[in-house]
Amino acid sequence: MLKAENLILHVEDNGAKKCLLDHISFQVDDGEMLVITGPNGGGKSTLAKVLIGIEKAESGKIFLNGEDITDFDINHRANAGIGYAFQQPPRFKGMTVQRLLALAAGRELEDQECCRLLSDVGLCAEEYLGRQIDGTLSGGEMKRIEIATVLAKEHTLCIFDEPEAGIDLWSFSMLIRKFEEIHKEKKQSLIVISHQEKIISMADRIMVIDDGKIKAEGRKEDVLPCLEGLDKCHACAGNAGVRA
Repeated sequence: MLKAENLILHVEDNGAKKCLLDHISFQVDDGEMLVITGPNGGGKSTLAKVLIGIEKAESGKIFLNGEDITDFDINHRANAGIGYAFQQPPRFKGMTVQRLLALAAGRELEDQECCRLLSDVGLCAEEYLGRQIDGTLSGGEMKRIEIATVLAKEHTLCIFDEPEAGIDLWSFSMLIRKFEEIHKEKKQSLIVISHQEKIISMADRIMVIDDGKIKAEGRKEDVLPCLEGLDKCHACAGNAGVRA
């Protein structure tokens, strides 16, 4: 279980102080799928980066399975069981796809295992295992390889930041099936940042973030009406299980 308590983060923007995360508190239970959605620039990706340790909140606490990981760096959080897929994956010139998958898994992988991981995200392994993680790969190819690195290892919690961005419809359908498989097994919790209706509809709970604040959070059937217009979210907060 992941639990975040009162996360606050400000940045300087043209000499003014801007709040990116404003007293964010929530939790994700074991085996649960939480989809985080809301307008672009509202704080969703910032929250994901704070959870994995790329950004550090000014105050607040983060717990994973009851352990305080607030002061853990990104490597320690990964070792503790958090997997993360960037919205814009980094490139590593000179490193092959096969080597990256092995590093993500924490062990050497057989070709057959690499093939399965790449097939899960819609890539032909024979064409990609020896390729470098550099500018010769398109944005969509990079995104799918990034997702495969998260799938290479079993985690307590996986965070996917807009996994649908930049991939074609066929690959997206394969990704949806993989999310359904992970969710059905209930071995890992999922946080998925997405605007995509198909992914949102898979959630156990939905959290709407805008202007650095949680505008609504609760069961899928209670929060979905809020997505018709964020200006209605406060009205939706009266529904059972939803807070705003």
